[in-house]
Amino acid sequence: MADAPVPDFGADGLVAAVVQDAETGAVLTVAWMNREAWEATLRTRRATFWSRSRRELWEKGASSGNTMLVRDIRLDCDRDAVLLQVDPRGPACHTGATSCFFEQVELPAAPEDASPAP
Repeated sequence: MADAPVPDFGADGLVAAVVQDAETGAVLTVAWMNREAWEATLRTRRATFWSRSRRELWEKGASSGNTMLVRDIRLDCDRDAVLLQVDPRGPACHTGATSCFFEQVELPAAPEDASPAP
């Protein structure tokens, strides 16, 4: 994989990783990767991230069993964000929810001039 594209890790050494269910397309979570997490993910095909709060590497599901097997990886056009398409083995969220994105924000009524462009 010597010629494989590599993310542009920011000044803090991190890149945002959006995690998507490869079957359903649902966004499961957003996490952070450093170079070590990136390389571990490529090597093992298990989603591995950098915990900013604990300041350590963590393989998703290592303790819970709710692993994410990586099926495909894509970089955005600037290479400053990663999309991991995964086969989740259990819930993605530490709360037990399938996705970390379960809190819906109710939007106020759209203003008259907010209709989509033709």
